[in-house]
Amino acid sequence: MFNRVAFIGIGLIGSSIARVMRRDNLASTIIACARTDETLDAAKRLNIADETTKDIAEAVRDADLVMICTPVSTYGAIAQAMAPVLKPGAIVTDVGSVKESAVTAVMPHLPEGVHFVPGHPIAGTENSGPEAGFETLFEGRWFLITPPPGTDQTAIDKIAALWKQAGSQIDYLEPAHHDQVLAITSHLPHLIAYTIVGTATDLEDQIKSEVVKYSASGFRDFTRIAASDPVMWRDIFIANRDAVLEMLGRLSEDLAGLQRAIRVGDGEKLERLFRRTREIRRGVVEAGQHIPPSPDDTDPKS
Repeated sequence: MFNRVAFIGIGLIGSSIARVMRRDNLASTIIACARTDETLDAAKRLNIADETTKDIAEAVRDADLVMICTPVSTYGAIAQAMAPVLKPGAIVTDVGSVKESAVTAVMPHLPEGVHFVPGHPIAGTENSGPEAGFETLFEGRWFLITPPPGTDQTAIDKIAALWKQAGSQIDYLEPAHHDQVLAITSHLPHLIAYTIVGTATDLEDQIKSEVVKYSASGFRDFTRIAASDPVMWRDIFIANRDAVLEMLGRLSEDLAGLQRAIRVGDGEKLERLFRRTREIRRGVVEAGQHIPPSPDDTDPKS
């Protein structure tokens, strides 16, 4: 599918799609670019890269596909560094969770004839680094393509074909609409998880130890989410602040209503909400999005 593919960042997502490329022979040469020797050594050891470098320009020179797999705050500097050496016809894509800021950061730097196709795989785990990747991570998951107006259709089709090969379902959204949807489906749940686990860490020592010891499934799931990459999520909340704040405001209003219902003993209101929210869970199950993308998970009801 591609001659030379350059990964800028080779963590969970990058290493997983690199494994797919290796498995299905989709790239003649894979180059991994990262900041640390430890990461680059792991990429070579795991045989997911043919060449490694810390130099962005060196990595992308003559590349047919450049995949940015770093925190969204780094996009502008990366685009600036690689722009002078990108060859005509090259495709630049990404895997970030915020798309309007990706377009704003990357597009102004790209030379004419280079195509930017932003994308977002709706898959992941709380683990990070090249060792955390696995080739089945994207199977049955959505990959959202958010092309700016005027994006080359052939480039869009090649990115779609790549992620279909990885097992993903493909859909297309405008960048701003993507960010609103992800604010409620992904960003706000992570913010809540970080908050609840943070509250637990501030409890008295005895209570905190018992919270950990007797963790029920709800708190246990929150701790898994809250173990996600802190730098990545810091950038997501800042980059998508408007949509997150809007959803956070709605949540605050709903919580105030629930607080009052509990205070006055309005069981009817509570039950009405709980019954309504069960329908959302049924929809998630019917859509096949209820199974965590983990190589070790064998429970279809998780």
